[in-house]
Amino acid sequence: MAVDFTFKKKYNIDDLLLIMKILRSDCGCPWDREQTHETIKKSLIEETYEVIEAINKDDRELLKEELGDVLLQVVFHTELENEISSFDFNDVCDGVCKKLIERHPHVFADVEVSNSAEVLVNWEEIKSKSKNRKTQTEKMLSVPRELPALMRSAKIQEKAAKVGFDWSEASGAFEKVEEEVNELKQAVENNDRDNVIEELGDLLFSVVNVSRFVDVDAEEALTIASDKFLKRFSIVEKLAEERNIDMKSTPLEELDKLWNEAKNLISP
Repeated sequence: MAVDFTFKKKYNIDDLLLIMKILRSDCGCPWDREQTHETIKKSLIEETYEVIEAINKDDRELLKEELGDVLLQVVFHTELENEISSFDFNDVCDGVCKKLIERHPHVFADVEVSNSAEVLVNWEEIKSKSKNRKTQTEKMLSVPRELPALMRSAKIQEKAAKVGFDWSEASGAFEKVEEEVNELKQAVENNDRDNVIEELGDLLFSVVNVSRFVDVDAEEALTIASDKFLKRFSIVEKLAEERNIDMKSTPLEELDKLWNEAKNLISP
């Protein structure tokens, strides 16, 4: 039996909230009723990355669709809390509105700023005060552990740098990378797995430090490197097929020649 629902030519946020209530109701969808914050939390991450993909592709229709999917996740999580009378969608909206008003005193109060850099400084100061974070360690601990590791390490380093705990110039960061490479090599030679994990982490952390000094986002740089590898590998595979070369049994030296050919065939 169909639920009581009015179909429209164009829907709004109230309709989305209603649809979610219906889906979660006894006459709704069995799958939707079974979900919890825990079971759908990864969907929010996936949908967020799909928004980024749409932005990178400069595809506005796709962006509209993917933003809707992110909004759906917000509505879903909010409805789970609404069902236990914890908070509802209006409470979520109220919270973010108050936050925006509080953190933009140069718009909603009499604070004056001359550029966006000052806006960010004020934002961080207001945020720390509202969260009662007094020490820099508390501010660093506020960076979610669930963030992608490269992104998290960059944010932690940035917060440390704000109190002077940073290299004075890029050369120090580069020297640290060389130091960590040598320590990783030593750990590998010693066949010490725990130490290898530690030193590899230190090396990656140091590389992120360099990325800050050269003003490059480490996540973006690694994504570009992965794309480049895939592009070149596809050519290597094609060359191998054309020449009846079995990649699995061919020595790496020969495959490396194909790799160099691929590098010459395409630009980085």
